[in-house]
Amino acid sequence: MIFKFLRLIKIVRVTLRYGIDEIAISGLKIPRTAKFVETLLFWRDLSAPRGERLRKALEDLGPIFVKFGQVLSTRRDLMPPDIADELSKLQDRVPSFDPDLAIAQIKKSLGAHPDELFANFERIPVASASIAQVHFATLKDGREVAVKVLRPGMKDTIDKDVALMQVAAGWLETLWADGKRLKAREVVGEFDKYLHDELDLMREAANGSQLRRNFLDSDLLLVPEMHWDYCSSSVIVMERMKGIPISQTERLREAGVDMSKLSRDGVTIFFTQIFRDGFFHADMHPGNILVSTDPATFGRYIALDFGIVGTLNDFDKDYLSQNFLAFFRRDYKRVAEAHIESGWAPKETRVDELEAAVRACCEPIFDRPLKDISFGQVLLRLFQTSRRFNVEVQPQLVLLQKTLLNIEGLGRQLDPDLDLWKTAKPYLERWMNEQVGWRGLLDKLKAEGPRYSHIFPQLPRLAHQALTRIGERTDNSDALNALLIEQRRTNNLLRVIVYFGAGLFIGIIAAQLLLHFYFVE
Repeated sequence: MIFKFLRLIKIVRVTLRYGIDEIAISGLKIPRTAKFVETLLFWRDLSAPRGERLRKALEDLGPIFVKFGQVLSTRRDLMPPDIADELSKLQDRVPSFDPDLAIAQIKKSLGAHPDELFANFERIPVASASIAQVHFATLKDGREVAVKVLRPGMKDTIDKDVALMQVAAGWLETLWADGKRLKAREVVGEFDKYLHDELDLMREAANGSQLRRNFLDSDLLLVPEMHWDYCSSSVIVMERMKGIPISQTERLREAGVDMSKLSRDGVTIFFTQIFRDGFFHADMHPGNILVSTDPATFGRYIALDFGIVGTLNDFDKDYLSQNFLAFFRRDYKRVAEAHIESGWAPKETRVDELEAAVRACCEPIFDRPLKDISFGQVLLRLFQTSRRFNVEVQPQLVLLQKTLLNIEGLGRQLDPDLDLWKTAKPYLERWMNEQVGWRGLLDKLKAEGPRYSHIFPQLPRLAHQALTRIGERTDNSDALNALLIEQRRTNNLLRVIVYFGAGLFIGIIAAQLLLHFYFVE
């Protein structure tokens, strides 16, 4: 209780110092309040832009608030553009904690002192962030590893700070004129989930293992191997990766890395994660990406830090692929239709009006190199259009938006002349052909075959049970009519299934014969 009170006092002090109250009160439902507070606190210097003051306030409040600002910077559907742009500058640089605490955490989690577990353990950390810090070490068999150790006491700190954020979010939604649309409590809840996911390093290790498996046969991306015998919820040990940080473009050029190829590979990796796997690294800022300089893997991307990943289901992937491909073909009518068909735009939305609005957002950016395109501005205009047409912003796509902005930033650094559209369009067209063509159909039939073979023999029994249940409910004429109708439906269903099954069987046999004769000839 004392901690919460002291923490609240610090938050109030920082809020007043940077004039965060002035930013919030300017939108209050009681306009005179802003003028009263401004007169009362006349001594403050509020000449700096509001976004800059908010960023500095979050930095002063500590790493949890810095992370919250990073999450807010991705919600351009909710934040004014000047604030979102400034918050995107937040960097997760925090002082390291005492190496003795890291050693104690390792001993507690893995049951032995680092000197017993490793042939060598470097006490001085090589990287430090808000959630954990990293030490280099060497296993007893000579393999070099990176040891990631969770900051002690993080869960209590997060729980207390997030509880205060929830209170502030409630006030914001109640008092601010635009508070309901900002969904402040929803954003805090989303942030709370991300933070608690990051607290479980075992989850991060599993994410990294999945991403490594997805790209195991790829010549584009390297992901460190996890050493599961040394992993727990507070400590994980992974293969040490060596390369040049992707932000150090001059070093990359001096090393002979083909920057144009690197930028094209980045686009391919992004779309592969989205559309092939539905599982993507959602924290791809420059600090988490290296470029390999090892002769065997020279020029490949190296991904690090898997605390935040995004997932997409088949519906999301289909929706996104249709929209991306329609964008690249400048088929804005199809974009509008996809939004309405998916239910994300109201059914009564006029296709021609939504089409015109999307065209106004996207047409100016085509046939231009990446250096002349701002995805942030495009997304902002799209979100403004979304609000106008009451299009729902899907929560599962927020991480994707964040990743897309990261990709834009990387692309600008590597190859400002990259034509994103020409690079991405062939990949998307190939993916769509694989999904909706004969190959996609056969793959789906193979995947669903075992389930169908289990369901088909049970259909007569299931139909009989359904009819019996209807008869047991009531015995009047209405029930009899319902019984007859249900029986007709069942008979029709069985007839369709039989015809479909026979046609499918004949089709597969015919396809196999054609393939056989084709390859034999």
